[in-house]
Amino acid sequence: MQHQSRFPNGLVGAALILTMLLATPGAAQKLQPDGAPQRPEDGGPPPIMWPTPPLGDGPFKIESAEERHLRVVVISKGLEQPWSMAFLPDDTMLVTERPGRLRIIRHGVLDPTPVEGVPQVWAEGLQGLMDVALHPRFKENHWVYLAYHKPIGTKAGAVTLARGTWDGHALTEVRDIFESGSPGTEAARIAFGRDGMLYMTISAPGGAADGSRSQNPNDYAGKVVRLRDDGSVPPDHPFVGRPDYKPGIYTLGHRNGHSLVVNPDTGDLWATEQGLNGGDEINVLKPGKNYGWPLVSYGRKYDGPPISKDPLRDGTEPPTLFWVPSIGVTGMTFYTGDRFPSWRGNVFVGGLREGEVPHTGQLQRIEFNEKWEEVRREPMLRELKQRIRDVREGPDGLLYVLTAENQGALLRIEPDGEESFDVSRR
Repeated sequence: MQHQSRFPNGLVGAALILTMLLATPGAAQKLQPDGAPQRPEDGGPPPIMWPTPPLGDGPFKIESAEERHLRVVVISKGLEQPWSMAFLPDDTMLVTERPGRLRIIRHGVLDPTPVEGVPQVWAEGLQGLMDVALHPRFKENHWVYLAYHKPIGTKAGAVTLARGTWDGHALTEVRDIFESGSPGTEAARIAFGRDGMLYMTISAPGGAADGSRSQNPNDYAGKVVRLRDDGSVPPDHPFVGRPDYKPGIYTLGHRNGHSLVVNPDTGDLWATEQGLNGGDEINVLKPGKNYGWPLVSYGRKYDGPPISKDPLRDGTEPPTLFWVPSIGVTGMTFYTGDRFPSWRGNVFVGGLREGEVPHTGQLQRIEFNEKWEEVRREPMLRELKQRIRDVREGPDGLLYVLTAENQGALLRIEPDGEESFDVSRR
């Protein structure tokens, strides 16, 4: 009775309200916000329908435990479900929008015209245009990589990696260099390792019922792949030559990988991974290892029972860090700059919502000791009541944040008490 009182006519009313909330112009009609109401097969009480409030114009004064005087500047509010960003060497930024657009921000101003050259994107549910990344030698070859969902037939999309050449205004010579061929796959992130190889997460469908795909070695869903910069598979892969494994697999047993970054101290690859109702993780990736989903997890199903009786199991890798309840963990960055001296060596992650409650999106600052053991966590930006999609350290040593909303925004965190920092001034 308690759950029914939230909505007219129970779940029917909830579904009607959700339909109205998502009925925005353009491709967002088909997109489901990550961390939004769970799929029916995952069970649980009816979701809380509470629309995100509009973001003000800012700047917003905030405080942190170790960098007290800060402000958040709104660079642009004209983005629809922004997902990722990349910094070009000429004081401009590329930003992906999940409906299938690549946008450019020059000197803090959003160009109203989307970048040309993006391949056709399947943008429905939790799929769409995902990550954008530059080649380590971008200044020489001008290569830009896109992770996106390519249409398969008429009712599905599969994670695909494309590469194009940036000519200063558009992507040219764009072609797919790796196709997972796995329908229903979700989030995808790209990173170049210190070995020069390209790594990409290929997330499994988020429901617990679909988790077995993460353990299937003949399916790219729930895996991290390792590729050359042309999309081919290198000969030193952990599963090369095994016919029962897809050739590009580097690690397996993942659910929903929302970031992939190199630890600047150790060179290890770190990945965030969303759980169900709890069980979000940070994992340090090791070749050929199994990270356990859905066999083991610290999380619970949406209706309460634990995913597994024991969160540890022989043959699987435990997470470096986990969240209970879930924060819907998303993008991640290591802070290495000098604008916030007390944060040097800290990890920042985004969060969509905490404990299944709307209006709890946040940035979290995580401090580690010299052995990369967690010391403390600090939630930030909760007062904005925005879902946080991505966080990156910019070339200027400031933090840049994307909100995961239909009326999404690019934010910049900077020290207070100084003039608003202009990215063109360096």
